[in-house]
Amino acid sequence: MKIMSGNGNLPLAQAIAAYLELPLTKASVRRFADEEVFVEIHENVRGEDVFVIQSTSFPANDNLMELLICIDALRRASARRITAVVPYFGYARQDRKPGPRTPISAKLVANLITTAGADRVLAVDLHAGQIQGFFDIPTDNLFAAPVMAADIQTRYAGQEIMVVSPDVGGVVRARALAKRLDNAPLAIVDKRRDSPGQSEVMNIIGEVKGRMCILIDDIIDSGGTLCNAADALMQGGATGVAAYISHGVLSGGAVARVDKSVLKELVITDSILPTEATLGSSRIRVMSIASLLGEAVRRTADESSVSSLFD
Repeated sequence: MKIMSGNGNLPLAQAIAAYLELPLTKASVRRFADEEVFVEIHENVRGEDVFVIQSTSFPANDNLMELLICIDALRRASARRITAVVPYFGYARQDRKPGPRTPISAKLVANLITTAGADRVLAVDLHAGQIQGFFDIPTDNLFAAPVMAADIQTRYAGQEIMVVSPDVGGVVRARALAKRLDNAPLAIVDKRRDSPGQSEVMNIIGEVKGRMCILIDDIIDSGGTLCNAADALMQGGATGVAAYISHGVLSGGAVARVDKSVLKELVITDSILPTEATLGSSRIRVMSIASLLGEAVRRTADESSVSSLFD
């Protein structure tokens, strides 16, 4: 087994390699003068089971091309099996046609990864479960919920916890976390989105008064939805609000918005490389999923059960 990484999230790849007690495969992933991506692998991978770790986060197009070219280089170097480990799968929010003459970009990206030569995919908390079906190769969708649940039980032990979904679409994810928290009660924020990146909270479905509310979602981008939801929960009588999010995209002024919000803290995973602004925020905490991904990689290589990780 070999572990290779692009430049998308090198610290996470190094942490996964350390968990597996393996060195990262020696390779160069660099740019020509005109910003073309060039990949060169500096050690033999013939007949090897290779895992390429690359989040397709900002800059999404550059990181996606790095992933595709890494896969192509490995295929041409006669790797036995190539697994694309994509902690954050970019373009996942474009998983359907929201209107006429619009693309389904998540399917296009799935086709690109398959055509490049990947034999299977490992991802974390895909925006929509049906994206697994966009691939014509085996795809495992890992969940950060077990890591989050353990952290919540440690930090908020003894408090009346209520799990909250920030929208109707995230109820399944919230219910799964609530089940892990000894069947904690569930609430839903009913909102109406006026335009992309903006939302207006309408009302709270569920009694949150006197409860410590845990907002759960897969992606935080601008932060508007989450901060509005936290305001509504506090107005509803919640004793406090914390948010646990799998992927901290945090674009634009999102970090400043979170710092000014009523959130006690925002916990994100390191599926996306944190920016300096994110690391410098007193309200944002980064939680590592290296051990989760490392164990999934080990089990994939050993041909043992990955799903049993979440039992």
